[in-house]
Amino acid sequence: MPPVVPIAQINDLLAKRAFGQAIPLAESATKAEPRNAAAWFALARATFGLGRCATADLAMDKAMKLGAGGPDVDFLRALIDHRLGRSDRALGRLRPLVAAGGQHAVQASFALAEVLHRSNRLDELAAFVAAGGPWLNDPRSVLARARVMKSSDPAAAMDMLEENARGSAPPLERRVSGFEAVRMLDAAGLHRRAFDLATHLHATTGTGFDLEGLLADARKQVELLKGTPGWCKPVTPPVRGVAMVVGMPRSGTTLLEQMLDRHPAVGGIGEFEGVQAVGHGIMAEGCWPDRIASLAPAKARELQRDYLNGAASLRRPGAKVSFDKTLHAWRWLPAIGAVLPGAVCLRIERDPRDTATSLFLSNFHPQAFGWTGSLDSIRQVIAAERELAPLALRTLGIPHEDIRYEDMVEDPRGHMERVLARLGLPMDERVLAPQENARTVLTLSHEQVRKSINRSSIGRWRNYEFAFGPEWGA
Repeated sequence: MPPVVPIAQINDLLAKRAFGQAIPLAESATKAEPRNAAAWFALARATFGLGRCATADLAMDKAMKLGAGGPDVDFLRALIDHRLGRSDRALGRLRPLVAAGGQHAVQASFALAEVLHRSNRLDELAAFVAAGGPWLNDPRSVLARARVMKSSDPAAAMDMLEENARGSAPPLERRVSGFEAVRMLDAAGLHRRAFDLATHLHATTGTGFDLEGLLADARKQVELLKGTPGWCKPVTPPVRGVAMVVGMPRSGTTLLEQMLDRHPAVGGIGEFEGVQAVGHGIMAEGCWPDRIASLAPAKARELQRDYLNGAASLRRPGAKVSFDKTLHAWRWLPAIGAVLPGAVCLRIERDPRDTATSLFLSNFHPQAFGWTGSLDSIRQVIAAERELAPLALRTLGIPHEDIRYEDMVEDPRGHMERVLARLGLPMDERVLAPQENARTVLTLSHEQVRKSINRSSIGRWRNYEFAFGPEWGA
């Protein structure tokens, strides 16, 4: 039996936000005492802290079934539901916490305002802000107040957000407010001001990122794919009903997901962390990247099972195919070929300058996506993906379809017919109206996908032509 890990020790790590250190201890605690609700709740907190929402969801379910309850549990349950797109469930837990007052009311108010914004319930958000409350005295309320104000006085809302972004607030708060202002400035045609603010935010709220480590791993994979036969092969039986995107963030991945999710047989599961878990599992066995073929079959089956269970828990009831909008698949294609053989990959790309513009002006996680902090690092990562992904898909024999965003916008029917045929599904007219998808979108494209398919973002980079040098010609 695994040794019992004191919950207090795990909670101390959680209080320090040392989520990576807390996860293995919490996992050990749940194995040693599988009916300990506190252990499962600690695992939910730790995994949610690192963005592993599907794992946190399962851990929270177990904690609550074992009797975990109270405001802390309700609040985290609401946050997880929100991150998984379950807006109604999240609101159902947050509203009572706000009404009850007490120590959780302010935090619950901020969370409630965010859920209303992301689920496009703008009238409810305006009413909630108009109702007042202690949370509006907190400096963090700038974001919610500006979101309500921007419909009546967008210039004042932009000024309020930019002032906060350039002020003395904590880095995360400045970053969120600032990139909200960047979006508004861009939409208003104030492109120089938007670019300058984004540059300031990357410089003052970013963190260190190992760009060379990412690029070196991609180069190693290319080297293996070109010159080492047999280094990667399927280690598990084929999977069915799994599809995922392969491509850069901001290249049309959300539009593709929203279109496919309209098909009754396809369920979008968002930016699922399962592919990363498979890759990290292979790394933990010492098999990445050049020894994947030697991965123990039992371990491979375990990784496959965990991925499939996580995807199934997020897939809409009745759907036969899960569509994983992971932003990391391009980096783990050998892992996908070995552990998830049969998974269909939909590779999408768009004009790299449009992609780069959108990446640079957007609030990606400063650690996981730290390479988005400069146009030069963005260019290097796009180039790495464009060399690695097509080569890996072809060489490893991964079933796939290639999609160019601009062409899909011009001919959505033709692209959907081709993609659905690859998935073994008939055409359905509903996929041509992604704007009618009621599913909450939590990505940075959540406002754009409320509109019908259009060309408005094509050629956007020309507004920022001053930032692109001749190195982009390639």
